[in-house]
Amino acid sequence: MLQDCFEHVDWDMFRIASDNNIDVYADSVSEFISKCIGDVVPIANIKTFPNQKPWIDGSIRAKLKARTTAFNQGKATGNMFEYKQCSYSLRKAIKQAKRQYRDKVESQFNGSDTRGMWQGLQSITDYKKKASPVADHDVLLPDKLNNFFARFEDNTVPPTRPATKTCGLTFTAANVRKTFKCVNPRKAAGPDGIPGRVLRACADQLAGVFTDIFNQSLSQSAVPTCFKRATIVPVPKKAKVTELNDYRPVALTSVIMKCFERLVKDHITSILPDTLDPLQFAYRPNRSTDDAIAITLHTALTHLDKRNTYVRMLFIDYSSAFNTIVPSKLVIKLETLGLDPALCNWVLDFLTGRSQVVRVGNNISTPLILNTGAPQGCVLSPLLYSLFTHDCVAKHASNSIIKFADDTTVVGLITNNDETAYREEVRALGVWCQENNLSLNVSKTKEMIVDFRKQEREHPPIHIEGTVVEKVESFKFLGVHITDKLNWSTHTDSVVKKAQQRLFNLRRLKKFVLSPKSLTNFYRCTIKSILSGCITAWYGNCSAHNRKALQRVVRTAQRITGGKLPALQDTYTTRCHRKAKKTIKDNNHPSHCLFTPLSSRRRGQYRCIKAGTERLKNSFYLKAIRLLNSHH
Repeated sequence: MLQDCFEHVDWDMFRIASDNNIDVYADSVSEFISKCIGDVVPIANIKTFPNQKPWIDGSIRAKLKARTTAFNQGKATGNMFEYKQCSYSLRKAIKQAKRQYRDKVESQFNGSDTRGMWQGLQSITDYKKKASPVADHDVLLPDKLNNFFARFEDNTVPPTRPATKTCGLTFTAANVRKTFKCVNPRKAAGPDGIPGRVLRACADQLAGVFTDIFNQSLSQSAVPTCFKRATIVPVPKKAKVTELNDYRPVALTSVIMKCFERLVKDHITSILPDTLDPLQFAYRPNRSTDDAIAITLHTALTHLDKRNTYVRMLFIDYSSAFNTIVPSKLVIKLETLGLDPALCNWVLDFLTGRSQVVRVGNNISTPLILNTGAPQGCVLSPLLYSLFTHDCVAKHASNSIIKFADDTTVVGLITNNDETAYREEVRALGVWCQENNLSLNVSKTKEMIVDFRKQEREHPPIHIEGTVVEKVESFKFLGVHITDKLNWSTHTDSVVKKAQQRLFNLRRLKKFVLSPKSLTNFYRCTIKSILSGCITAWYGNCSAHNRKALQRVVRTAQRITGGKLPALQDTYTTRCHRKAKKTIKDNNHPSHCLFTPLSSRRRGQYRCIKAGTERLKNSFYLKAIRLLNSHH
C-alpha cells in the first residue's frame, strides 16, 4: 500500500513550495512520508515474558496452569493422582514442543536462514543475552549525559566559509535507488521516524525525490537540519557503571542521511590516494588488526635482532576522540588533500549546527546544538576521523606511529641507549594533539619496554603534560595480550578461559539433540573465532605448552560435536598463506615490500628475511615467506 501511495504523489509540489529552501524541502518530504507510514502501516503490540523460551506457547501455558490447579487441589484433598497426570502431560508437551523447535532451527540452517538459525541457537543457550537497559529512574541523567558528551564544545560561533562555485558532485536516481535497496531493514529509525524497511521496500518510488534533495544539498553546500538531528542512546561500557565516562554515546541518526553519507563517502574514497596514511589499518580494504599487530611485532623483533638495542612502545589513549574533531581544521586538511572546496563546505555544514538529545528510557534531555566532533554512528565519521589524523606520522626514521582508528601506538627503536629521537617523538605527538584539539588521557596511556639484554638497566620514565606514564609488563593491544617478554602465555590463558566458557553453550545444544552440522557451525562461529583471533600474529611464537592448551579446547569441542574439527596448526598455516597472498597482490600495503620476489628463473619464490633469533624466525612474515616458497 505504501508503494501505491508514494507512486501517485506529485513530489514536485514539495520542491516548488519550498522556494529553493533545502530545510523546508527536506522537512516537508520527511514529514509527509512519516504521516503516510503512520496512516498505512499497522502497529502491533507484542507481549513478552522474561525467561520464556520460544517453544512455550499458549497450550503449554494452559497445561502449566492446569498442573498448578491440580497441585493445589491435591494438597487440599490428599489425592495427587490428577496432579501426576497433569505433570506427565506437561512434560510430554514440552518435549514435543522442543523437538518441533529444534526441527525449525535445523530447517533454517538448511534453508540458509542464518539469522533465524542464530536467534534459535541463542534462545536455546542464552548465549550473549542482551544486557539490561540503562535505568531511567534518574530523570536528570539524560541532561547530565548530554552536557558530559558535549564537554569538548568550544561554544564559539560556527565557522563560516566563503562562497565557492557550485559543487560538481551529483548523484543519479540509480545511485540513490541502489543505496536504498542496500539498507539494513532491522536498523533502528532515527529522529525522523522513517525506518530503513520503508526506504528499502519503496526505493523505486522515493529515489527520485531524494536524489533531487541530495543534489540540491550538495549544490548549496548545506545539509538539511532535519538530517543533522541525533538522538544519543548511552550504552554502558562495562557491567557496573560508576561515572558518566562509563557510557558510550551512540547516535541514532536519520537512515536517509546515512544513505546520503554513504554516497558521499564512496566519492571521497575514490579520489583519495591509496598511499595516504599507510599505517592507519582501520576502515580500509585488506587491512585489519592482524596487520597492525604483525607490523608492530615485526618492527620490534627486527630491531631487537641487532646488538645493544631495545624497544619502547607507548599505547596512546584519547578521550572521546571522535567528539574532539574541529570541523574548521578538518576542512583545511580536506582541501589540502584535493577535495572540491564546495564539498569541503558541505562537510563543514554537516559537522556544525547539529541538534543532539540524549534518551534514557522514557526520559529525554533538552537539545544542545554542537559545532565540534563527529557523532559516533554516522557513516562518514570514521572516514573523517582518519582524514583528520592522517598527518599524525612519525618525525624520526627510528620511530613508527601505528594506528587502528583512534588506537595509536608509538614504537620507538632504541640503539645504544640513545632515546633522544623517541622522546622528541612523544613531545611532538603531544604538540600535535594540542594543535588538533585531541585530548590525551594520560592515566590510561601505558608504556611497555621490551629489552632482552642480559644486563638490566633502569629506563627513565616518559612524561606527558607533566605526568609520568605508567610502565606495564603486559598490555591488551587490539584484543591481543602483548607482554614485555614477547611470549604468549598471558594471551593464550585468556583465550582458553574464554573458549572454555563457550563450551558450556555447546554442551547445551548437544543436550538439545541438535545435528552435528549445527553444532560444528556454532563451534566455528563462537569458539574457533576466539581461539584463532589474530592467530597469524602470535601463534608462531607460542610455546608447546600453550599450543597443547589451545588444542585441548578443540579436542573437547570435537568430542561434543561428534565431527572432525581442523587443528589450530592447520588453521594458522592456512591463514598465513592466504594473508601473504593478499598482501603481495596489494601494492599499497605497508608490508608489501617485505615480499621480494627472486629472479625470473625462480618465479613464485620470495627472498627470505635474515633472522638471528627464533622469535624473529617464527614471526608472521618470515613464516609466510617459507610457506609461499614451500607451496611453489
